[in-house]
Parts: sequence; structure tokens; C-alpha cells
Amino acid sequence: MKVAVYNQEGKEAGDITLPKEIFEVPFNADLVHQVMISQTANARQVSAHTKNRGEVRGGGRKPWRQKGTGRARAGSTRGPIWKGGGVSGGPRNDKNYERTIPQKMRRKALFMVLSQKVKNNLLVVLDDMNMEGAKTKAMAQMFKKLPVASASRLVAYNNGDKKVFLAARNIAKTGVSETRNLNVVDLLDYKYVVITKDGIKEIEKVFITK
Repeated sequence: MKVAVYNQEGKEAGDITLPKEIFEVPFNADLVHQVMISQTANARQVSAHTKNRGEVRGGGRKPWRQKGTGRARAGSTRGPIWKGGGVSGGPRNDKNYERTIPQKMRRKALFMVLSQKVKNNLLVVLDDMNMEGAKTKAMAQMFKKLPVASASRLVAYNNGDKKVFLAARNIAKTGVSETRNLNVVDLLDYKYVVITKDGIKEIEKVFITK
């Protein structure tokens, strides 16, 4: 499949043939959903935590004698019915939400989402992304000249090209990711994907030749 290649002025500067192994994969919504759920679950930070009666401080002394007071027997003030006591059934930070998805399934889902981007004309390929001085203003002006001007976009840059990252990270509705780290969640979070011709080769090198 061929797509147009743009320069940084927003004008067409030729075309490129995309590898069909990556950009012509039939879509399977169930697989993409499964991979997306597993990725978000693995990134989940479990911070909410309540102490049970064995973890709260104090309660070593029996509040009153066992018999003769007329009150219910009690052995500790750290039970869940006491003020300052432990919490029964509260959230715990030892809960594990991780899910394991085979690498082949993750890559297949990635290819499916990339294929959908191409099918819906949401993949913008540049001949180069040369940001002198890592200027955010220059990057924002480039976006205005491309089809991505009015929508969210994910900028995929090659490993080591930190100028692109520095120039694009503070622009509204813009995400930045190294090409080798592209994933289903990031692709679904943004409408457009902006990548260079070298970035296409990098995807092929990382995800196909290995």
C-alpha cells in the first residue's frame, strides 16, 4: 500500500510503500480490546490501602474484664467496630491486577491498529522531522501545515532523536513516543500518528525482523 509523504511545509514530497505485514492486517476488535485491557491493567498503580486490625497501632490491653461489667466481652480496641480500629473489607495494595499477553498477540494487535490508521487516512508520513534547537514553536507551526492541525496526534520519533521529544512534549493534544515503544493504548488515545520514513523502517526492523 502506498501513502503520500509530506515535507515539513505540509506539501506532498512523494510517496512510500508500506510493508503489508504491518499495515495491511485485518482488524480483530476482540484481540485489540484484550491487549488494551492487559496493558492498562499492567500499568495500574494500586495505592489505596487500609490497615486491618492486626496492622493498626495499639489494642494490646484488654479494655475491661471479661465478666461482671454488663458489657459485651472485648479483647482489643483495634477491631473494626471501634473508633481507630482496623478496617474490614477495605482496599488493599497487595492486590495483583497484572495480566500476561503473549508477545505475538501484542504485536498482532499493534499491527491491526496501525492498519486501521492507514485505512482511515490517519497516518501522516514525513520525509524528515528535523527540529533545530528543539523549538516547540517550530513543531507547533509544522502541525498547522499538516492534516493533523485540528486533532490529537501521536508523534513517533526514532531512538536517540531527543530534539523531537523536547519540541513536541508540551503541545496540547500531542503525545510523543519512541518508534520502538509504540503500543496499542497510545495509538488508540490519539487520532493521528505522525512518523517519518525512517520511522517506518524502524517499525519494520523492530517488530518484523526480530
